[in-house]
Amino acid sequence: MSLARPSGVQELPAASVFERERARLIEEISANFEDLMTHTNVLNRKLEEIHGVGKDFTTVAQLWGRFSALIREQQGELAAAAEVGVPGTGGANFGASVAR
Repeated sequence: MSLARPSGVQELPAASVFERERARLIEEISANFEDLMTHTNVLNRKLEEIHGVGKDFTTVAQLWGRFSALIREQQGELAAAAEVGVPGTGGANFGASVAR
């Protein structure tokens, strides 16, 4: 019994170590790029959410800014119209009593 192969069947050359390693690395790089794309998309969605929340706070900040400006304006008007002295200490009446 002969172990030789029939002459009609040609044996394909086995892939060299280099070719096998190259194919493995290409597969690994491809899988890593897919992971990178997935993580980049998740990051992009999160940044869009953060930007949307920031836009929501812009209108609230503007409203509070207007409110604060109005309060400062009213406090300035009240301070200008108030008599000299500290309320509750008699200082407001002191100036009137000295002028008499």
